[in-house]
Amino acid sequence: MLKAVIFDFDGVIADSEFLHYKALNQALEQYGVYVPKKVHWDKYLGYTDLENIQAVSKDYKLNLSPEQIRQLARQKTEFFRQLAGKETAILNGVEAFIDLLKTHRIHRAVCSGALREDIEQMLAGSDLLDAFEVLVTAEDVKKGKPDPEGYLLALQRLNQKQTTPIRPEECVVIEDSHWGLAAAAAAGMHRIAVTNTYPAEQLQSQAEKVVTRLDELSIDDLRLLCQ
Repeated sequence: MLKAVIFDFDGVIADSEFLHYKALNQALEQYGVYVPKKVHWDKYLGYTDLENIQAVSKDYKLNLSPEQIRQLARQKTEFFRQLAGKETAILNGVEAFIDLLKTHRIHRAVCSGALREDIEQMLAGSDLLDAFEVLVTAEDVKKGKPDPEGYLLALQRLNQKQTTPIRPEECVVIEDSHWGLAAAAAAGMHRIAVTNTYPAEQLQSQAEKVVTRLDELSIDDLRLLCQ
């Protein structure tokens, strides 16, 4: 039985993946590093900021100290917020899909590798600020996707508000990357991919359904996955 939908944020709700990428390169510029878009999408997209910078430090032989990595992450966050104030938009079809879930009283949560303040900033300019009962963000987990920690924590927090616990198989996760789909599968949840970031052929092996935008989905589509 369908009881909850858990969303990734960047690339699923907000068109912000490219802004994160631009902000990262702005922060790395001081070290003479530029990460090509294809490299970022292939290797780093599912990481939290700290994981991303740690990996870049290793791959590009920067040998950054833990404090330098934390400082870079802070700088990247500031660059992202400057960009987000001008460019970020909620993706087409998202608000209609969330209205559908509300109508059918399906619980809603976010599980994202982004920072809470960044998510709240992007939601504040839309009608979605109060659309989610639970937000799990980078600050809440020790391991980012593809580890299932974030999705399991989102479910745990949803269940703190329920009299009858929701089981993993009663949840549908919506993701835009193979890292996120792998995390959802490891959490025992059903998986829908949306092709905002990667093409369908790169997602379909890990997803039970692939769509180009969320308002293509009906409540019956979701319920069929959870039968």
